[in-house]
Amino acid sequence: MPRPAEQVHAWLERLRIERAPSPHTLSAYRRDSDKLLAWMRDREIADFAALSPDRMRAFVAAEHRKGLSPTSLQRLLSSCRSLFRQLIREGQLEHDPSAGVRGPKTRRKLPQVLDTDDATQLVETPIEGPQGLRDRAMLELFYSSGLRLSELVGLNWRDLQLDDGLVRVLGKGSKTRIVPVGRHAIRALEALRDSLDAAPESPVFRGRNDARISPRTIQARMQKLALERGLAQRIHPHLLRHSCASHLLESSGELRAVQELLGHADIATTQIYTHLDFQHLAKVYDAAHPRAKRKHGDS
Repeated sequence: MPRPAEQVHAWLERLRIERAPSPHTLSAYRRDSDKLLAWMRDREIADFAALSPDRMRAFVAAEHRKGLSPTSLQRLLSSCRSLFRQLIREGQLEHDPSAGVRGPKTRRKLPQVLDTDDATQLVETPIEGPQGLRDRAMLELFYSSGLRLSELVGLNWRDLQLDDGLVRVLGKGSKTRIVPVGRHAIRALEALRDSLDAAPESPVFRGRNDARISPRTIQARMQKLALERGLAQRIHPHLLRHSCASHLLESSGELRAVQELLGHADIATTQIYTHLDFQHLAKVYDAAHPRAKRKHGDS
């Protein structure tokens, strides 16, 4: 039987090949498994078969005492479960030591969004200057189609079907999806294309020396443009993705369509935007309903 460290290495390699996770995700899995291996070594636990639900609870409690947050502890347990499931499938483990083990409850943080006026003010950045056309197209596409930062960075001109109002993006896990592009974004992209040598294989968004733009450059440009537009809120690429999803859901109520647009594997991830919609409804209700709030002196 392979040693635990060898089993973990094989599991991580399988994840890398079959799921093609981002380097950040794979690194998180590695850190979590290293924590478990270190805890086992300190207690002279020789293999995973010797683990039990009680021992896994002790492991989680020990990491909690070290200051690991509830969210990180939940991810730690999820990583361990993924490892154990793989070992069980391969016949190297007979039981799941994490069965029935729960981490501390976490409060799900709702994403921030821009209201429609602020979103419009941001994306309608002036097109003057050498970077103007690029920045306008970049912001319009973020808000129009809810792309992730990595998806926008990776776009080549061949991925755009502007006549049909579509873009093909490579999302998480190397999954491809086709998403619509709004008319304002189409016009901005056409203007950018006409100003460049837009060969099909070339990147849509370019930085220095016509190389593919970096994520850090996009983040810095968005913050600069937001300040120039007088927006006090901290602006980042994911904020426009959140805003796109929230505004679509608020207007349509089509949860499945928004899930497909964003490329969420689990609809529970998309459902967080229904909480944002409810918050908006609650604010409108409190402001408009004559009996929504108590007046001073009511008892």
